[in-house]
Amino acid sequence: MDNPIHEGGCRCGRLRFRLRSDPVLTIACHCRGCQRMTASAFSLGALHPTASFEVVSGETLVGGLHGPAEHIHCSYCLSWIYTRPTLAAGVVFVRPTMLDHPDAFTPFVEFATSEKLPWAFTPAKRRFAGFPSREEFAALLPDYAIHAREAAG
Repeated sequence: MDNPIHEGGCRCGRLRFRLRSDPVLTIACHCRGCQRMTASAFSLGALHPTASFEVVSGETLVGGLHGPAEHIHCSYCLSWIYTRPTLAAGVVFVRPTMLDHPDAFTPFVEFATSEKLPWAFTPAKRRFAGFPSREEFAALLPDYAIHAREAAG
């Protein structure tokens, strides 16, 4: 899509954000930490360059992990909006379910399937029992780009 703009917000509506890019990867994470943070079977993430992401209103705070990743929440309703990986500068994992129109953000890859609840399934094309190595992760990006072009028609 040329000049994509995706907007979203938290549950209470006080925090609003904007993305000026399509994702470079979409994921479902089945790790126990994500299960507990979402109170669900997995979390969803859409990887975007940090430069394309902006909070346009509201205040944020760090919750969840305080280390290899910072989970950023609305300071009022505590909705989990995005994750800033501390070891991968320049990217954010936005929670696609926080977007106003999340239906196009189907997960391409699943992480931590060894911790997956037995009844939880996604249409992801790739799966990892744990988390991919840096090399495996880097290889996912061009694979996703091809997939996204094909899906767009």
